[in-house]
Amino acid sequence: MSAFPVIRTRATPLLVDNIDTDVITPIGRVLEGQEAMVKFAFEPMRFDASGALRADCPLNDPAYAASQVLIAGDNFACGSSRETAVWAVKGMGFRAVIAPSFGDIFYSNCPKNGVLPISLPLGDVQALADLAERGAEIQIDLSAQRLASGDLDLAFTIAPLRKEGLLLGLDELGLIERRRTALDRFEQDDRVSRPWVYL
Repeated sequence: MSAFPVIRTRATPLLVDNIDTDVITPIGRVLEGQEAMVKFAFEPMRFDASGALRADCPLNDPAYAASQVLIAGDNFACGSSRETAVWAVKGMGFRAVIAPSFGDIFYSNCPKNGVLPISLPLGDVQALADLAERGAEIQIDLSAQRLASGDLDLAFTIAPLRKEGLLLGLDELGLIERRRTALDRFEQDDRVSRPWVYL
């Protein structure tokens, strides 16, 4: 995983509620492997019945081709617990997803895969999407836990361990290894204070 930088980019507005993981990574594409998962991510929204890209889908708009931020609707990535949804989102180039709320499992999987999920009130998400549609860039500073676009300057929350992992480019195992000395010291002290536990 690469460390999470300060991001300044166009954001892609996709304010559709309840996009589930079956839409993000349809099961047939999951079985075809990671390249197909990314190529056909959001397939029911991005492609028409003939297999052609839909011009009315923001994910296909060349104006957002280099976007690193997805602005999504409420309850984004709900549904089944496939981690492939995060892989596809990241594979499309998104390092952060902003939404009023997320499916719990997707939200949990994001930091483990180098993607920052940001939950904001609906009004703020709508305002950011409006700015994105008008061409405004968005800046996300994870270290400061702030994002800015146009005249908006907003704070966001994230659990300290998730923030640390993203900033350092470490998954949960990497964070544990980083604390190896402290963990070893705890175990040594614990063996002295509670020897019966280790019998």
